[in-house]
Amino acid sequence: MKRDKREDLLDRLTDHVLANGMGDTGLRTLGKAIGTSDRMLLYYFPDKAALMTALMHNVAARLTLQLGVLATAPPQPAPVLARELTTLAMGDDFWPYMRFWLQTAAMAAGGDEVCRSVGEAIGRGFLVWIAGRIEGDPARRDQQAALLLQLIEGSILLNSVGLADVVTVATAPRVDR
Repeated sequence: MKRDKREDLLDRLTDHVLANGMGDTGLRTLGKAIGTSDRMLLYYFPDKAALMTALMHNVAARLTLQLGVLATAPPQPAPVLARELTTLAMGDDFWPYMRFWLQTAAMAAGGDEVCRSVGEAIGRGFLVWIAGRIEGDPARRDQQAALLLQLIEGSILLNSVGLADVVTVATAPRVDR
């Protein structure tokens, strides 16, 4: 029974941060946002670090489900996958996840060790996922996946500061003359 309540709280917290961002991640604020108390959160999660770790993994799991269609498609050339993933990342359905990722990265850059370590694990998992979606020479997949991850991350950052047009130009299909 305890596990079901914990999962319910975690799902409600995930809904909240995806809808509203991670502006204030204090336990009281998070509890209030989902209609419970900070004490209830601490009953199901031993401390804030455990709560944030579970929350970040839950967001990543939901994103992975959203990417399920791509996971079943055959591997693609890296440039095609780059355009497809960038288009998805910039779309309305995926933007709450991308905003969460940006906020996680900003918190990690500010010294938040939980955001850094969990963010690293999620990022490395996504890197492996990308490599599995690239067709061609297996010896080049890791490098191509790393370049795609950089491209997507840069696209997310540029979009967040109003430079979506730059991303569109950079990821447009190449026209050879």
